[in-house]
Amino acid sequence: MTTKRTPQGLPERSPGPRPPGAVRRWVVWREALLAALPALMAAALLTLAARPAYDTVVRRSSGWSPYAYQGLAQDVQAYQVALLDPEASAAERQLRRDIVLSSLNAPGQFSLLPVVETYGEARLSHIRALLRRGTPGSAAAAAREAVMLNAQASSLTHDTQAQALEVLTFLRWVLVVAAALTGLLSMLLTARALLRWRAERERQAHREARQREALDFASHELRRPLQSLLLASDLLRQAETPEQRAHLLTLIEDSAGQIASRADLSHLQDLYLDAVLDVTQLDLRSLVERMEAPRVSVEVPAQPLVWLVDAARLRQVIENLVENALKYTGGPVQVRLAQVDGRPEITVQDAGPGIPPALRERLFWPFERGQGHAAGGQGLGLTLVRRLVRAHRGEVTLEDAPCGGTLVRVTLGGPRGGSGEA
Repeated sequence: MTTKRTPQGLPERSPGPRPPGAVRRWVVWREALLAALPALMAAALLTLAARPAYDTVVRRSSGWSPYAYQGLAQDVQAYQVALLDPEASAAERQLRRDIVLSSLNAPGQFSLLPVVETYGEARLSHIRALLRRGTPGSAAAAAREAVMLNAQASSLTHDTQAQALEVLTFLRWVLVVAAALTGLLSMLLTARALLRWRAERERQAHREARQREALDFASHELRRPLQSLLLASDLLRQAETPEQRAHLLTLIEDSAGQIASRADLSHLQDLYLDAVLDVTQLDLRSLVERMEAPRVSVEVPAQPLVWLVDAARLRQVIENLVENALKYTGGPVQVRLAQVDGRPEITVQDAGPGIPPALRERLFWPFERGQGHAAGGQGLGLTLVRRLVRAHRGEVTLEDAPCGGTLVRVTLGGPRGGSGEA
């Protein structure tokens, strides 16, 4: 594990996480576009569907009326009747003829005339030419032509209505499909929002659980140096010689240093959850020898055993193991340091009742404690031990001691020497 250092020699910490309320601009735009997507899709579908409807119905039917063709047929027939009626005067006949010619001389009133003329052989120009002859025969032919032209206009009206009905039916299905797709997309976006909300809730719960776990570990690890600090402070009042006072002051300084290193609230995650190490070359005998006490015997090799470790973290490992051994047995505790297969091995052995094999792995879980545990324990010591040992690329196991009791074996990993890796 590589650990960078500042010019002052302190571990360099990575920048903190983005504040909870900070949201990147592109994320805001993405969510806004996704929220507007159903409306945009519906508008696009309706626009694409309405365009052919507009061309077919609105443009083609704009200003269209078959009444001019019907009126022309009636006027031509009235003129023909006037020519055949012997009682009709010349002035009346001329009036009927002028009315028809007036209509024919204003072709703009006959809307969509080129389209109407494609529906048959009748032509407005034929009617005009026949009426200009002014004979009963030409009037009769003009009347037949006008009736045929009116029939062609009626056919156009029928086709226009049929096309409009088809377009309206198509629009209805487009509306149904657009509504269905919009509803489906809205459901998917709602489900996505709910899933993201649930994931965020779970991430928040996970963060809070990790924070509580870090605080639990910090509380667990601060008890020991605080107790030592209080005890040394109390004994300092009763010290009689300068040597005793100097020794107690050394204990107080050491306890204060341990409290400072284990109570950095801004880096609890690095201290107890992710176990970021600050490694140095160290003779491991110095860590083991300081565990010696009235009930604790220590055995170390004669030659220095130098390894790349985080001294503060490895000290926590040994302290937790010794504390557990003293807590679960009233007999002696033996701490031994040796080199096995080229790697450091630390064992802590007690003379207690032992641990059933089925329970050993569970004891490494948070808040799990063995049978007959002492009151006030949190069940976090072995959990922290395993995390710190694995951060050193090592492993810790629980075994039966050769003469009864429990033996905890810690094997450190990683190469000897190096440049910042453990």
